[in-house]
Amino acid sequence: MEKIDMSRFPVENIRNFSIIAHVDHGKSTLADRLLELTGTIDKTKNNKQVLDKLQVERERGITVKAQTASLFYNWEGKQYLLNLIDTPGHVDFSYEVSRSLSACQGVLLVVDANEGIQAQTVANFFLAFEAQLSVIPVINKIDLKNADPERVEKQIEKVFDISSDECIKISAKLGTNVESVLQAVIKRIPSPKAHQKNPLRALVFDSTFDQYRGVIANVALFDGAVSKGDKIVSAHTQKTYEVNEVGVLNPNEQPTHKLHLKKEDLIEGMYPVDQSEYNNLKSAVEKLTLNDSSVTVHRDNSLALGAGWRLGFLGLLHMEVFNQRLEQEYNASVILTTPTVPYKAVLSSTKLIKEYREKEIIIINPAQFPDKSKVVEYLEPVVLGTIITPDEYIGKIMMLCQARRAVQKNMMFIDQNRVMLKYLFPLNEIVVDFYDSLKSLSSGYASFDYEDAGYQTAELVKMDILLNGNIVEELVTVVHKDKAHTVGKAICERLKDSLPRQLFEIAIQAAVGSKIIARETVKAYRKNVLAKCYGGDITRKMKLLKRQAEGKKKLRKVGNVEVPKDAFIKVLRTQSDK
Repeated sequence: MEKIDMSRFPVENIRNFSIIAHVDHGKSTLADRLLELTGTIDKTKNNKQVLDKLQVERERGITVKAQTASLFYNWEGKQYLLNLIDTPGHVDFSYEVSRSLSACQGVLLVVDANEGIQAQTVANFFLAFEAQLSVIPVINKIDLKNADPERVEKQIEKVFDISSDECIKISAKLGTNVESVLQAVIKRIPSPKAHQKNPLRALVFDSTFDQYRGVIANVALFDGAVSKGDKIVSAHTQKTYEVNEVGVLNPNEQPTHKLHLKKEDLIEGMYPVDQSEYNNLKSAVEKLTLNDSSVTVHRDNSLALGAGWRLGFLGLLHMEVFNQRLEQEYNASVILTTPTVPYKAVLSSTKLIKEYREKEIIIINPAQFPDKSKVVEYLEPVVLGTIITPDEYIGKIMMLCQARRAVQKNMMFIDQNRVMLKYLFPLNEIVVDFYDSLKSLSSGYASFDYEDAGYQTAELVKMDILLNGNIVEELVTVVHKDKAHTVGKAICERLKDSLPRQLFEIAIQAAVGSKIIARETVKAYRKNVLAKCYGGDITRKMKLLKRQAEGKKKLRKVGNVEVPKDAFIKVLRTQSDK
């Protein structure tokens, strides 16, 4: 394959930019048109989501991983190198966006001409604004019947303080006015500041693993140059690596002689269903987390499920996509337990602080939640949520937020009939089903985004689930004091539906400390001891029934109730789906 000569592109002819937007506002479609316009790919009807290479992205129609492509564009007699990153739009993958922005000098902020500004539009704008990047607003889908680009221009002017004159109106699907976007990138986004004569300095903003070639890292080159055979050192780990290949993504890999002054390619609670697959799953998790460093990994062990991990994700979709990639790319089957959030506890005594080696401890596993007598206060993570909705749904949405213990911080009309609400939410109140509830209440029109807002004091309790008085460790959960009864009752009901009946009665209880707050009972199989009694004295029948009851009482005392693995998995998965 012929190698690309990168010396043709001085630093002033290089632009590094990302495309950011809310979900389904047309980022990937715009990227397809930019690839066609620059001749990077041939123009065909099959060009849809060209940069979305993962199977899960194709199936769900969303971008999960930020994807890079280098475009060569001739304008006004000069040849430009435009390094593009197409980013995800869902809040669960905001880490991919922030990581991509660190390698850029500007962004295309895409807004749907029909939908207008949405929650993730606001979040992405402020990510770019805080990174001091040039922002080019692009109003997409002007070909739609109900498109109102003038209304969207006013929204952009009001919310982001960007003049309507700076907005570019396009139809990415039809290709209308898309070339203006390329020209705006050249005119309005600065070239990177870099010096070829300085020692090599580069930022690894993404990476993948190839079992034959090793680690393939996407880097933004800030200073110096790198060629095949060079030895490079990681500033973080101080480890040395040899460079086997260098190249660019065009959008497929294209080798080059040398990289300089640009961004290119450089070569450098989950449980297995079957415990015998533990090592294979461990290898798969390690490879995927190499590719997605926003996932945190902690070893864990469960009496019912065996060895596994507690994995930290940015949201439910992030968790589902990670699981789907494990299945599709590594043929791994896993059991996902109920999502939880990390809590904190401020310890009360010097002795405990010495024991834990810190005053404030993080609680990842609910079973390790310390007793109230040991702590000064409990802390729960909170997020600042942004909701954008048509004004007709405000009442319902406010009631939903109040039910989730949210505190309103701001409310602003962004146009005549659209409202932006800001609430401070406890993270555990939105981590499972808040987004679904919001969409249901607003007929799908409301959008939601959130950002980390630290921790706040909360009245938290550890809730145990007991079977005939024995605690089921895997079902221990941390809840707010006011919601303990509701959550406990729901878990007891699901267990009742999942546990098989025994010869004795099974009491399913939810308890906070020594207080029982909810109970369900699995009835015992009952033999008809009166079957052979025909007539006769009633006292004989009463004696038989009394003897049967006493026998079952003794049996229940000695009977050790174990949750069958299938029933246990069913309960855990049901909890995750709620």
